[in-house]
Amino acid sequence: MLINCVAYQEGRKLADIGIGDIRSYLERPGCFVWVALRDPSPRELEGLQDEFELHPLAIEDAQKGHQRPKLEEYGEHLFMVMQLLEPGAEGWEAGEVAVFVGRNFVLSVRNRSGEGFLGVRERCEREPELLQLGAGFVFYALMDAVVDRYFPLLAALEDELEAIEAKIFARRAARRNIERLYALKRRVNQLRHAVTPLQEAAGKLHGGRVPPVCQGTQEYFRDVHDHLARMTAGIDTARDTIGTAIQVNVSMVAIEQGETTRKLAAWAAIFGVCTALVGIWGMNFKHMPELDWEWGYPMALSLIAGSAAFLYWRFKRARWL
Repeated sequence: MLINCVAYQEGRKLADIGIGDIRSYLERPGCFVWVALRDPSPRELEGLQDEFELHPLAIEDAQKGHQRPKLEEYGEHLFMVMQLLEPGAEGWEAGEVAVFVGRNFVLSVRNRSGEGFLGVRERCEREPELLQLGAGFVFYALMDAVVDRYFPLLAALEDELEAIEAKIFARRAARRNIERLYALKRRVNQLRHAVTPLQEAAGKLHGGRVPPVCQGTQEYFRDVHDHLARMTAGIDTARDTIGTAIQVNVSMVAIEQGETTRKLAAWAAIFGVCTALVGIWGMNFKHMPELDWEWGYPMALSLIAGSAAFLYWRFKRARWL
């Protein structure tokens, strides 16, 4: 579906145009075209492929989707894939945006995501002196918007991790904490898989041999690269903290199981002594002096109760009960 198709010249909007008018505007000096698509059909992509002379392999990747974040060069054109992560009913839902960039055009193809980039377009149009830099600046603005959307996700992960850490020593909560930590670990890895390749790609846009379309905007891409480096450090810290928290919770489970085992062993010892004493006087021998003694029964009960009480005191003192 076509979201918008706009022509710009010298940093200012000329007009909303149709697909069939793209080529005539591309031929104008100082003019570039910015097209945005959402979940396009193969026919729509094929039509724009002809207008912008896009490489068929890049078009194939945009059609299939589910690509790893990456940056590829096809002659004078750039093709970048970035992941869009959004909170869903169960964890995060992953979409993606594929961006084609040429000397005088930008084409963004958004798939499986409800978050658009209208705010990015409005921001660029409010800054014509920057939009005058052309397709390279629009490419930066799209990339910067995607990266900025990662920061709230990382902050939410850190907040949830702090909430779990606050309950890490609560009794009978270790198993539940481990389940939450593993769910958190999956989301951290999902964010890491979106950020790490993007950081590598951003590094190619401001250092060394910079693609022609990005020349003049290297400092902007360096800023994006710095944001990604900071986010990578935060992700690594979160992963280490989660790993430590999981180990602590596993230890807590082992401690709780050990406490339960000690309690069972202590009660078994108490009842074992009682059972042994009862078993002695339950033997069917003819000559047992206690059987004919008037105080034999109270004495036996007293001995059993005293033995049980002594063992209970000893185990309580040893903190087994």
